[in-house]
Amino acid sequence: MANFQVFILQNSNGCQVRFTNYGGKVMSIIVPDKQGQPGDIVLGYSKPEEYANGNPYFGALIGRYANRIAFGKFMLGNREYQLPVNNRTNCLHGGPRGFHAVFWQVEQINPREALLRYTSPDGEEGFPGELTCEVKYSLSEQNELTIAYRATTDQETIINLTHHGFFNLGERGDVMQHELTLHADHYCPVNENLIPLGFLEHVRDSPFDFLTPHTIGGRISQPHQQLVMGNGYDHCWSLKKPTAGVLTLAATVVEPTSGRMLDMWTTEPALQFYSGNFLDGSDVGREGSPYHFRSAFCLEAQHFPDSPNHPHLPSTVLKPGEIYQQTTVYKFGVI
Repeated sequence: MANFQVFILQNSNGCQVRFTNYGGKVMSIIVPDKQGQPGDIVLGYSKPEEYANGNPYFGALIGRYANRIAFGKFMLGNREYQLPVNNRTNCLHGGPRGFHAVFWQVEQINPREALLRYTSPDGEEGFPGELTCEVKYSLSEQNELTIAYRATTDQETIINLTHHGFFNLGERGDVMQHELTLHADHYCPVNENLIPLGFLEHVRDSPFDFLTPHTIGGRISQPHQQLVMGNGYDHCWSLKKPTAGVLTLAATVVEPTSGRMLDMWTTEPALQFYSGNFLDGSDVGREGSPYHFRSAFCLEAQHFPDSPNHPHLPSTVLKPGEIYQQTTVYKFGVI
């Protein structure tokens, strides 16, 4: 079995990113507030070994398929594939032994850049094809954490990778006063198992409209059927992208007290926004702090959930000879 390792990226501005080879999980992101005081803005554990038995998705690389696949089933060609069911009736985040639960080979290129590699064998968690993956973590002098993904396959398969950071720009407490802007005018309504109903709905006149800034908690308790389904926000938004695959601004989050701000850019067509609805205090992180209900938010750039079962959604099929690529940038600053 591989050993747990920790790697550090840092720049000259007091920004630091720590991550482990286990699941490629980002353990901490240290950025200054408006007073110049550094603080850790992601949920996590002190030691890499704790991630093996803790919340499986804290800071993780997610694959082979981020988000949910209904009943763990999809068709590819004339064959049906069965994946593990680990979330109600769904396969979530590639199954219980997805990319979040494997050891990645890490090469630290320099103090601000590291390359992670993992080869997923044919049939792992039920997915076809041997999938060869590279992920590069880079930290710029502008306090930008860039995550660049690349993958190839020897058989036709499906792929949907993302990063699952749990952010709290205020470091503690809930995130209900964080102000969110999403550059998306449609979202995916879901059923009671959080599987898309098969169509996109306009955000107009709904609590899903973040085209202008709103606090995360401002409308989260409204009796909207979709908020009831997700126990809050746990939905996928279709991003406004003038050109598919181009790096564009997807979201901005501001925490007024600390003054910290997060801009998220991505090449992906969609963004899963999750408001920490399943955190319940049972996860105890750094310094013995329990992570309570809605004490973090997630912005996961990706393709749509269950898209292999919805032909009208952008394809997630990867064929031999093709290269899967995507880039996501989290830029940290202050207002």
